[in-house]
Amino acid sequence: MQNKTTRKSTSRSAGTKIYTRTGDDGTTGLIGGKRVSKNDAAIIALGNLDELNAFLGMIYLPELRKIQADLMEIAAGLAGYKKIKAVASGRTKGKWEKRVKEMEEEIDKMQLKLPELHRFVLPGGCETATQLHLARAVCRRAERAIIGVGGKGPGGSIKYLNRLSDYLFTLARRENFQTGTEEEVWESKSDH
Repeated sequence: MQNKTTRKSTSRSAGTKIYTRTGDDGTTGLIGGKRVSKNDAAIIALGNLDELNAFLGMIYLPELRKIQADLMEIAAGLAGYKKIKAVASGRTKGKWEKRVKEMEEEIDKMQLKLPELHRFVLPGGCETATQLHLARAVCRRAERAIIGVGGKGPGGSIKYLNRLSDYLFTLARRENFQTGTEEEVWESKSDH
């Protein structure tokens, strides 16, 4: 008997091309068909979200996959930000508030198991922690870029990104702690 389970194909058909040539003039399209310069504030913000998502994809921690999906949703809202701002804000604000609360609860659980933090730590440590610190810095840049587009971003996503950077910082600390890697504390010159 043949197995009737079907797999979704992720390959493109021979007739579909990845390139369109429409961006060869330095513009790109937003939802709704509007063309803008590739250095438009919204496109820069989208690029930062894409970069953050790519960094998270390099880190093998299962809890980051849901966050990657969240970032795709934020980017989709931002791509049509000017047209669907009101709809997106009302529809997704509750979702982002729920996700922020989930991250805060996870941060609190992790902090209970970590040494108390009384000083700034230098980004680094084990490989995963270093990658998380880099992702955290890109997250902060994405947050600033979205604020530059128009304040709070689609559906309260700024609050989400703000908490995400805290979450990534705490994950980095957890990874260092679990691998026995000592965190290096920053000492200012005035401390000597």
